[in-house]
Amino acid sequence: MPVITTIEDLRRIYRRRVPRMFYDYCESGSWTEQTFRENTSDFGQIRLRQRVAVDMEGRSTATRMIGQEVTMPVALAPVGLTGMQSADGEIKAARAAEKFGVPFTLSTMSICSIEDVAAHTQKPFWFQLYVMRDQEFLENIIERARRAGCSALVLTLDLQILGQRHKDLKNGLSAPPKLTLPTLLNLATKWGWGLEMLGTKRRQFGNIVGHARGVTNASSLITWTAEQFDPRLDWEKVRRIKEMWDGKLILKGILDADDAKMALDVGADAIVVSNHGGRQLDGAVSAIRALPSILRAVGGQVEVHLDSGIRSGQDVLKAVAMGAQGTYIGRAFIYGLGAMGEAGVRTALEILHKELDVSMALCGHKTIEGLGHDILMIPEDFEGKWA
Repeated sequence: MPVITTIEDLRRIYRRRVPRMFYDYCESGSWTEQTFRENTSDFGQIRLRQRVAVDMEGRSTATRMIGQEVTMPVALAPVGLTGMQSADGEIKAARAAEKFGVPFTLSTMSICSIEDVAAHTQKPFWFQLYVMRDQEFLENIIERARRAGCSALVLTLDLQILGQRHKDLKNGLSAPPKLTLPTLLNLATKWGWGLEMLGTKRRQFGNIVGHARGVTNASSLITWTAEQFDPRLDWEKVRRIKEMWDGKLILKGILDADDAKMALDVGADAIVVSNHGGRQLDGAVSAIRALPSILRAVGGQVEVHLDSGIRSGQDVLKAVAMGAQGTYIGRAFIYGLGAMGEAGVRTALEILHKELDVSMALCGHKTIEGLGHDILMIPEDFEGKWA
């Protein structure tokens, strides 16, 4: 086993172990992938201010996200098809997050169902909702999340229609996958992954098959999913979903100050500055570049979290020092999951935690609550001057 010191180390193992179609599903963006790349590269423009001769004993990265105590300001983001990256992947990731003390968010498009994850964990997790045209399904899945004890609903706003990801089309990624000759040849080389998948019964979208009317197998699932993402989602429907849920509501996919104000108006408990990891509107600004304008727009009236581009504890530190009260990791935990299952997710969290803790200390701070712009060196034109 190689010495693992960074998230990048996990990515390299993940790439060797998981079939190409699922690796590409994770490690890609839409169209030219400009936004996908800039989500990470824009973090590199921000420098940290080193401070010395400061008492660093008794440090803590603990804080709160929507009132929930967390070991560090990091949550596992909702990722579709997580159970195809590693057998029973959602259960493994949820367990790792629970043991580490950070939130896990289950995707609507998960392989393991809400009930499955709840049965294999001890603490409440968050549930991410895609709004579907099928009103009966929408109402039922919200009720299922409530019965499972989910402590927050994460409503994704930026996937009313699907951005084109060229690699997915070329790899034949669909539900179920189209098994082309190159795909079959690649699958034949992934013995460890294949043996794990043969050992589980969870290979379809567990939240949909058997729950949506008429969806009982892979064939009917294809037809249903192709028609169901609701392009009519608007702020009035968001307001109705909040009333239906009647609990903590997090709105994910905010990248514009005006939309942040609308999120305030509908009563969100938190908003997530996110461009869906660069998988939707290519050419949109990176999440970290959009963060300052969102913070100014809401003026501290709602929690602001950040998703898209987090690959290190220093990225977490920079986002929090800029004003975010929490961050989300998607690819970073998927790398660990695909590489080593539950242990890999735990390793990813340990890497982020150590980088966050040490970097925070070297910037002269002992707690998350004390972080601010004073530790950052941000280019004057970082937000950009757009006509």
